[in-house]
Amino acid sequence: MYGELLRSDQSRSPEERLRPQLLRSDCPVLLSQRLVLRAPHEEDIDALSHLANNANIATMVSRMPHPYTAKDAADFVRRTKTGEIGKCVYAITRGDNGAFLGCCGLEPHPEDDTTLEIGYWLGEPHWNKGYATEAAHALIDMAFRTRDIDQIDARCRVTNVASRRVIQKCGFQFQGSGMIGCLALGGMVPVEWFRLDRKTWMSLKSWGDMR
Repeated sequence: MYGELLRSDQSRSPEERLRPQLLRSDCPVLLSQRLVLRAPHEEDIDALSHLANNANIATMVSRMPHPYTAKDAADFVRRTKTGEIGKCVYAITRGDNGAFLGCCGLEPHPEDDTTLEIGYWLGEPHWNKGYATEAAHALIDMAFRTRDIDQIDARCRVTNVASRRVIQKCGFQFQGSGMIGCLALGGMVPVEWFRLDRKTWMSLKSWGDMR
């Protein structure tokens, strides 16, 4: 059934696929050079479960189970709709054909309403193509332009060289290290903590110079 839904969505025009998301005024659809960032929906379940069912991804993020099933994907989509996961959760999709590539999002700091935290992951077939940096740029720009925040935080495992590179290319500065839980590994893992403040973002708005 999920495959039929996905094929049905791919047969629709880009305008038709985007139209339902325009209602999310607090988390608008984001367009970049190659990508469309929009709310996850049921038509993503097949692709989401296929790409997320990868230990190379699950062990690098905090809250992704492994193995990752279609049921997990359906639950994820449901919880994004009800606001149980972060404030703005996006599906990262290609602008030319609507293909689902991964997810990114922002969530509020539990003790500081002037700080958001960014997170992202891409399916392994889409690594090393600049998609994560492009999606992060779009999300960061939206956050600083539409939210009354002072800074955005990002964390990555100390072994995640690719994610650290994305974070640094977006202008984040190293703040320190610590430990965070990893659901897939069933324990704590060491992470590095980075921060991008509004003043630095304003000086780096010409993202083309950062690539």
